[in-house]
Amino acid sequence: MVTSILTRPGRLDALSESIRACFTDPGYDLRVAYDELTLVTPPERWVETAQILRDREVFRFEQLIDLCGVDYSAYGQSEWETQQSTHTGFGRGVERDRPLALAHPQRFAVVVHLLSLTHNWRLRLRAYLGADEPIIDSLVGVWDSANWFEREAFDLFGILFRNHPDLRRILTDYGFVGHPFRKDFPLSGQVEMRYDPDLKRVVYEPVSIEPRVLVPRVIREDARYADQAAGEGRSHG
Repeated sequence: MVTSILTRPGRLDALSESIRACFTDPGYDLRVAYDELTLVTPPERWVETAQILRDREVFRFEQLIDLCGVDYSAYGQSEWETQQSTHTGFGRGVERDRPLALAHPQRFAVVVHLLSLTHNWRLRLRAYLGADEPIIDSLVGVWDSANWFEREAFDLFGILFRNHPDLRRILTDYGFVGHPFRKDFPLSGQVEMRYDPDLKRVVYEPVSIEPRVLVPRVIREDARYADQAAGEGRSHG
């Protein structure tokens, strides 16, 4: 098995120690999981932290390889969650009968993945944002590659980036209403479009798709569980 350079003995610890020594102020939090490092930073120090990680020789994160938004609505909750399991197939379908609850202290987050070409190691940078008006400073002045990533996060999640040179939608249409990656955005959308041959243009209309259960609420006969069920019956007989 090929082992990542970052996960070799001492490499992860060395980067962890450097980060802990540098970012000691309240609001910073370094998390280690699955041989990966995540630095949580206060949103008001987002750009300052990025500049330190890029410029200081001990870090040298020259490249931003990804930036995305996260919506933590109903985080850790699931319409599939049950108290007991079954060996006889599906018993329920996807049907949310209650509004999404905010199960996280702050609804949104911006997540950045950084790469150091000098040291050949990686770091995840995260900042949590409020639910009412998710806004944070742009990283375009630190890494040019953040430009279109931030436009995507704005388009899909509605996260605003201060001082972005051209913050506008990048994937949806100019007149699109809402942000489709937010957890409360309807799966069927809000409007549909078609070409009208009489008007000779595209027109927008209310969605005509009726909400439906995605998976039937039935118990399916499945031969994979037949032997197991028969064995359980004999053991209790």
